[in-house]
Amino acid sequence: MAASNPTVFLLTVNGQIEGANFPEYDNLYCKYCFVYGHDWAPTSGLEEGITQITCKGSQSSNKLIWNFPLETTFKSTNPSGWPQLVVSVYGPDVFGNDVVRGYGATHIPFTPGQHSKTIPMFVPEPTWRLQKFTSWLLGRRPEYTDPKAVAQGEGREVTRVRSQGFVNVSFHIMTKDMKKLGYDTGPSSPANTQSVTSGWSTEDQ
Repeated sequence: MAASNPTVFLLTVNGQIEGANFPEYDNLYCKYCFVYGHDWAPTSGLEEGITQITCKGSQSSNKLIWNFPLETTFKSTNPSGWPQLVVSVYGPDVFGNDVVRGYGATHIPFTPGQHSKTIPMFVPEPTWRLQKFTSWLLGRRPEYTDPKAVAQGEGREVTRVRSQGFVNVSFHIMTKDMKKLGYDTGPSSPANTQSVTSGWSTEDQ
């Protein structure tokens, strides 16, 4: 009996939010979420989460270590709206209020296998000096009401921002049935690690 043709392909994302570099700040935690197009849907795993609070160790200079796991699977009929990972870092100000220390986003890698990414972070800035002073005094810094806006281009051109810090993320990507639907994510290789029984590929599918 012939196998039925697939109607969707699968993308599995494993990895971890390894840590961050914010030289001016300490005792930070990170929130994450995935942003994806209308044709995509999660089938398993977590779409969002929050790490533990971490501080700089004596041996790690300015590095903050989270090693927070990522694990989710998506299905889709086409690559449009390919998932993005959005990260937001928070920590206390001088008054003990939790304020945002950085926003950032990156597309999930397109090719199966191991990947490491460094995400540049930024924070919104007040337009006027008086706003900057009052926001510092009241502990209410400018921030997005929805962090997912970071992954969208609409309206970003009118937002004043400042670069601040980096977040390091590692990915292990697996795909299934992409080639059967006509999508080639990389060159063929004799070293492909494809399972004959499951059809999953960690190299090229």
